[in-house]
Amino acid sequence: MPEVSTQSRTVPVPGGSLELSWAAVTDTGRRREINQDAVFAAYPLFVVADGMGGHVGGEIASASTIDRLTAVADAGVVTPKTIEKALARAVKDIASHPEATDDGTGTTVTGVFLDTEGEAAHWVTLNIGDSRVYLERDGAITQITTDHSVVQELIASGRLSPEEAENHPYGNVITRAVGPSDGVTPDYVRLDVVDGDRFVICSDGLTKELTDYGIRHFLDENRDPADAALAMLDAALENGGRDNITIIVLDVHGSAPAEGDQPAADAPEAETAADDSSTAGI
Repeated sequence: MPEVSTQSRTVPVPGGSLELSWAAVTDTGRRREINQDAVFAAYPLFVVADGMGGHVGGEIASASTIDRLTAVADAGVVTPKTIEKALARAVKDIASHPEATDDGTGTTVTGVFLDTEGEAAHWVTLNIGDSRVYLERDGAITQITTDHSVVQELIASGRLSPEEAENHPYGNVITRAVGPSDGVTPDYVRLDVVDGDRFVICSDGLTKELTDYGIRHFLDENRDPADAALAMLDAALENGGRDNITIIVLDVHGSAPAEGDQPAADAPEAETAADDSSTAGI
């Protein structure tokens, strides 16, 4: 089992301060030869990427994407605009390895960042692909992101039930990815900052092995983020470990005045205000 430790940081926000605690872990799993997942977890950005394509192509795609997003976090200005510029650079990075990548190469990217601009702080999730962000709030767990997958489209159209989706033959086929030939824009969701919130950001190597209820169970049983992440990893491995597994657990303590979740602007307005909109409320 990898060594994992909980990190913490006090963050000043308009009207108060937050104590953030988090831990991240990644594992090859029991059936893969290499780990094509990549992860970055440091204030203010927490992201997971799950690569695909070829023996090393997926590793190149996920690593390039995380490297570019790490540079954004290090620069200290994380917005939809800076994220999308970083992803555009990652697409070029992936395409610069034609010996190892092709049209089937790509990566998911999913995560959350804290936006402290404006009158109130809020969280923003970002998502491309089928890695996920979960939020445990007030004793309930909710999947915040929506999978970009064939199976999710079938569920949304009413042609497939969630139960049928669990063993569907197209379960691994995603409909949006960061790849060498496509420039894609993440979906965004904006969330209020609430004391006691717990986020889980994970690749599908976790959700293939644990249900939403299982994720909530291990959160409730383990108050420390590192303990929770390791407990989930151990359970996923025990349940088969069929894929690479990457998990971030992020805890929020303290609160700030709520700005309120707000829906995304219509497309023309979103393009005009890409710096601070492009978000959708739940």
